[in-house]
Amino acid sequence: MTVKRAVVTGASSGIGWATAVRLVEDGWDVVGVARRADRLENLARECGAQVFTADVTRQDDVDALADYVAATGGADAVVCNAGGALGLASVEDSDPADWQRMYDVNVLGTKRVVSSLLPILRDSIEPGGAASILGVTSIAGQTAYENGAGYNAAKFAQRALLQALRLELAGEPIRVIDVAPGLVHTEEFSLVRFGGDRERADAVYADVPDPLSAEDIAATIAYALGAPAHVNMDQITVKPVAQAAPHKLIRGELKVRNER
Repeated sequence: MTVKRAVVTGASSGIGWATAVRLVEDGWDVVGVARRADRLENLARECGAQVFTADVTRQDDVDALADYVAATGGADAVVCNAGGALGLASVEDSDPADWQRMYDVNVLGTKRVVSSLLPILRDSIEPGGAASILGVTSIAGQTAYENGAGYNAAKFAQRALLQALRLELAGEPIRVIDVAPGLVHTEEFSLVRFGGDRERADAVYADVPDPLSAEDIAATIAYALGAPAHVNMDQITVKPVAQAAPHKLIRGELKVRNER
């Protein structure tokens, strides 16, 4: 049986790192992609993934990535995970530069990677098989919340990109999958969002019973990519039980209500 190969962006930490590790464990060849070469070297040592240093906001980097992937065996799947949030402020007070950066990474980064790797994915498809494009969006792309408009806007746009792509590729054996996590406790997401303010970042998860882990989302991604070739999981929303919506998060022990 031919070994499948996946390209995973944002692989230097969090969901991307966990996804690379999980896919290798599941028998995939993996190319982990990120800006931080030192982190990628650690990933390669940990799980044996191939790595490539690239910034998805730079077209030259993405073009070089595509050349590398094509020259070293192609790809059957691409996981567009690179992204993130900056700031938590109102529409009135938020910094437009944060909005621009979030759009560039989350939306245009996904567009660049998809456009550059799609011909390579097509070349990998065997009779009866399918290639896969999987985007990691967020429940922030489904429901807006106060002081989150910049990230909301970026993730709504990324979600729209994937939905349009699904329609555009209809008729080809190419799956387009949107995995939308809720609250995931990773080492960097909130720390980056709050400019390195550890106290504020830790407060996001304080007293929340069992937030999701990066490994939870990696398992979801592995499941979607490992499904039979005719199965397209168009959108998978994954939240911890303690989170009913972006603005509805329970802190403290979950308890069964007394019978009325």
